[in-house]
Amino acid sequence: MNIAFFLLPKQEVVTVTQEATLRQTLEKMEHHRYTAVPIIDHNGGYAGTVTEGDLLWFMKNRPGITFETANRVSLSEVPLRLNNRSVRIDANMEDLISLAKLQNFVPVVDDMERFIGIVRRSEIIDYCQTIMQGAAAVEA
Repeated sequence: MNIAFFLLPKQEVVTVTQEATLRQTLEKMEHHRYTAVPIIDHNGGYAGTVTEGDLLWFMKNRPGITFETANRVSLSEVPLRLNNRSVRIDANMEDLISLAKLQNFVPVVDDMERFIGIVRRSEIIDYCQTIMQGAAAVEA
């Protein structure tokens, strides 16, 4: 199965850039009610995923940062705890499934390593469920 079938295109994905501020990132995540969002670099490539935990730990370890001063801190200063891996658009379902065990979504890049969208874990689970139901129907 081609993973492009499951792709949520980048135009529909909430992302932040490496140049975004801590405050912009917090506000965007709060507005969309996401706990993690992809980070896009200046070339349009996937640079990582920032989580609520990354932001909270960063603020905890920097007592001088308040919500009011968070607009002076670049997202690039925030260490990312997780290394959410991306896949290329020509990856197979097995690659997606193995990453989805650890990630809520899998970022997808093109052959030039530019971010083109994500595949959500829920889409992968739905696919697996359909396969299992089809196998059960054949056995019956």
